[in-house]
Amino acid sequence: MTLTAFAAETEERFALARQVADAVLFEGYVLYPYRASAAKNRLRWQFGVLVPPAWGAECEEHDFQHTECLMEPKAGATLSVEVRFLHARRRTVQRALPDGGFETVDELDLDDRLLVPWDEGVEERVEVIAPVEQLLGDGVTHPFHRPAREDTAPVLDAAGRTVGRLLRRREEINGTVRLSARELDGPYRVLRLTAVVENTSGWTPPEGHGADRDAALPHSLVATHLLMALDAGSFLSMTDPPEWARDAVAVCRNLHTWPVLAGEPGRADLVLSSPIILEDHPAIAPESPGALYDATEIDEILALRTAALTDEEKREARGTDERAAAVIELADSMPAEVLERLHGAVRSLREVTGPDAGSPGPAAPGPGFVPPDLGFAAPGGGFPDEYGVQRPDTPWWDPASDAGFDPTRDRVVVDGRSVGKGSRVELHPGLRRTDAQDIFLRGRTAVVEAVLHDVDGGVHLAVTVEGDPGADIRREQGRYLYFQPDEVTPLEDDA
Repeated sequence: MTLTAFAAETEERFALARQVADAVLFEGYVLYPYRASAAKNRLRWQFGVLVPPAWGAECEEHDFQHTECLMEPKAGATLSVEVRFLHARRRTVQRALPDGGFETVDELDLDDRLLVPWDEGVEERVEVIAPVEQLLGDGVTHPFHRPAREDTAPVLDAAGRTVGRLLRRREEINGTVRLSARELDGPYRVLRLTAVVENTSGWTPPEGHGADRDAALPHSLVATHLLMALDAGSFLSMTDPPEWARDAVAVCRNLHTWPVLAGEPGRADLVLSSPIILEDHPAIAPESPGALYDATEIDEILALRTAALTDEEKREARGTDERAAAVIELADSMPAEVLERLHGAVRSLREVTGPDAGSPGPAAPGPGFVPPDLGFAAPGGGFPDEYGVQRPDTPWWDPASDAGFDPTRDRVVVDGRSVGKGSRVELHPGLRRTDAQDIFLRGRTAVVEAVLHDVDGGVHLAVTVEGDPGADIRREQGRYLYFQPDEVTPLEDDA
C-alpha cells in the first residue's frame, strides 16, 4: 500500500474515532451556564494541558505525556500517529472610535449578544507516518512549530455598521513527538510502542509576574491526546489483555494519559491515548443531539437548564464563544421528541428466566464499573414485552434462594484462608477497576464487614478501611467499599 493510500484509509478510520476524540478535546471547554462571567469558567482547561517546561518547573502541571502500549504489527506495517490539541487564542474586544480607530474595552453590548474578552480554543493537529521497522532502535523524532499569529474580525451591529472588532492573538508553540518500539521476548512477535509528546516552548514567566497559569496557557498544548493506527496488524487492549500478555501490559508506563482501543467494536488497529480514562471502544451515545462541553454530558438536565436561562444570560453566553452560542441555539430549538429521547435508553437486554436461564451470558463487569448510557426500565420496574423479557409479576431471580445466604456469617476461601466478617485484609484493586480513588486504596488494610453473593454467582467482600475516621458511620449506614476475593490478601487466620 502506498503512503497516499494508507493516509486515505487512515483518515477514514480516524473520522469515527474523532467523534470521541472531539469530546476529549473539548471536555470542560465551556461549562453551564456557558457565560464567561460564571466562576466555573474562569479557571479553564483541566485535562491534558502540557505547559512550557519553565512553567512546569514552578507548578504541578506537566510538559509531556508518555504512552506505552503493545502491538502486533505484520511485516511491512506502517504506523500513523495524529497528535491533537487546542491552541489557546486570546480574544480582546475593541470598540470603534469616531476617528476610525479602536479602543480596548471590557465589553461590547450588541442587540443579540454581549461580547467580552475570552480565550478561544483552536484545534491543532500534528501527523507522523512511519514504517514500524523505522521505530526500532532510536525511533523517530518529529519536532513541530506553530508560529505566533494575530488577526482581527469586524463586529457589525444589526444595521451592518462597524461598531467594533475582535483582536485575536495566538502565541508561538513548539513541541516534539517521539516514537519508538522495542520487541519483547516471547513466542509471539509483540512490540512495546512508546509515544511521547513534549511541549518544548522556550517561554518563561515574565520577571516579577509570579506564578500565573493564565499567562502560561497561550504557550501550552491543551487537551492533548493521540490517535494511532496500524495499516497491518493490531494493538492489544491495555484494560483487558489476553492472559499471556498481562505481565507485559503491567510494566507499560503511561504518564498523564491512558491508551484504549478505539474505532469500530471488534477491530483493534486503532488506539486513542487520552488524558481522560475511557473504556475500550468508547462511543458517543446515539441519542446525543450535540456537544454540550460540560463534564459528564448529562444531556437532558443541561438542555432543560440551558433553555431556562434568561434572555440576558443567553445574550452573554452567545457573546462568550461560538460554541457556547451553538449550545444556546441547540437548547432553544430542540424538538420535544429529541428531548424525550434523552430521558433513557436501553442498550441491550437478555432473558434471565425460563428454560435457558442457566446458559452463560456476558461476563459481569468488575466492581466500580459504571456502564455508559445506563438505560432505564419502563414504569413499574419491568421492561415492555417487545424486549423479550418477563413482566414485573414474574421475578427474574428465585427469592427463595436468598434464604441460603447470610452476609454476616458466610465465609469465602482466599489464598487458602477462610475470610468472613471481622477478617483483616490488604487491598489490591484490580486492573478492571476504573475508579481513580483505587490508587489511594492500594496496599491499605481493611476489615471485612460482610460476604455478599450476587445473582450471577459472584462473591463480593464489603469492607471498611482501617484508619478511616468515618468507618463507624459507614457501618451504621451500611455504606461499604466492595472488592472481589482476588483483590484482597488475608492478613490473619480467623477461627
